[in-house]
Amino acid sequence: MRVIIIGCSRLGASLAVQLAAAGHEVSIIDAKSEALERLPHDFPGQVYQGVGIDLELLTRVGADNADVLIAVTDRDSANLVSAQVAREKFHIPRVIARVYDPKAASAYRAMGLDIFCPTTLGIDYVMAQLGGAK
Repeated sequence: MRVIIIGCSRLGASLAVQLAAAGHEVSIIDAKSEALERLPHDFPGQVYQGVGIDLELLTRVGADNADVLIAVTDRDSANLVSAQVAREKFHIPRVIARVYDPKAASAYRAMGLDIFCPTTLGIDYVMAQLGGAK
């Protein structure tokens, strides 16, 4: 599977390493060179410094042939725009984005995007640990 990851956060770097280890072709993009340093020196994928909504960069990375794009920067707006560009411009079949704002996550899910919200996941986890305490 050809995977593009936008955002080399701890999550993005860990996903890149695990997906590459599982045999997938992985490219990762981040605007900050220091973020890309989270990857091990022997990372087998492609590494790009740039913005994940740059159409020229996405073309160079191979978005036209990607199977999956995962947007996990630290900014909801960047993740959402990246997801929309991936879906509408490059027709990437599977697009997954992290969104911290539960209201925005819900709205974009309603538009058909695959969104996960760590805020909601955290709340659900804590509430389950507390037995749904009120």
